Formats: sequence, C-alpha cells, structure tokens
Amino acid sequence: MTDERADGTLEQALARLPRGAGIVFRHHATPPAGRKARFAQVRRIAKARGLIVILAGDPRDAIGWRADGWHGRSARRVPLRFRTAPAHDLAELVAARRAGVDVAFLSPVFPTRSHPGSSALGPLRFGLIARGAGIRVAALGGMTPRRYRRLAMLGASGWAAIDAWTS
Repeated sequence: MTDERADGTLEQALARLPRGAGIVFRHHATPPAGRKARFAQVRRIAKARGLIVILAGDPRDAIGWRADGWHGRSARRVPLRFRTAPAHDLAELVAARRAGVDVAFLSPVFPTRSHPGSSALGPLRFGLIARGAGIRVAALGGMTPRRYRRLAMLGASGWAAIDAWTS
C-alpha cells in the first residue's frame, strides 16, 4: 500500500518487493495531476521489476492510467485483470466476494499509524472473519513478516503494509 508518508522511500520499497508482488497505489491526498504523474513513475518501476500495480480510487482512472487492477468498493464489475477491496468486517468481505473481488484487505489487524486510535481486530478475530468469508483475505494494519506468518495459519492469504516496507 502506498500513501504520501512513503513517498521519500517508495523507490527503495519497490526494490525490496519480490517479483509478482502487488502495489496498491493510494496517494489520495496528492492533487490529481501530481497523483497521475507519481502513479506513472511507480508503474514504470513496477513493470520493470515484474510487480502488479493496482490503483485505489476511481475505476475509470485505473483503466485510463493502465493499472493492472482497481482497489475500491463497488458492486460493479471492472474490466481489469485484478480487483481488490478494503474490508473491516465479515459483511464487507461478503460484499467484496459478491462483487467479484480477487483479494480483500481486512484491517486493521494490529494497531497502525494509518488509523490511530482505531480498535484492532487482533489475530483471532481476523482468523474467524477471514475463514468465514469465502474469499482470499490479506491482512493489513501493523503488519510485519513475522505477524503474517502467524496469521497465515489463521486464514490470511497475504499481507500488505506501508511502514513495514518503508521504514
């Protein structure tokens, strides 16, 4: 996951990702022209490294900017290779499954700087929700490789982070 906090170290983070990994490009606070330009830079690096780039926001931008996929909430089908969505509970995971989402990011699993003060699901609640969803669920929120290994046993099919890749 990207946002403006990661901008100074984003290129280094992209270099650390394994081939085939994905990037959900958010940068919601960046003005539109700058956001599009930054997305193009990230996309160029990602393509050279064999990474998947998914754009959060308007699905029309994801199509027009030649993203590999779209990240967002909508029941509408989007003609892109990948579709991801955010989720915070079982109802949102079920809605994502019905919308044809490939992977839903369930969060926050642990306390995170992205959502200060939000109550975290914790590993057990994450596992209970993820296993009942009928969709691939990635863990998000305070994630590290060590925490992912623990959550994989509870039903996580992947994980995402900002700080774990940029700090």
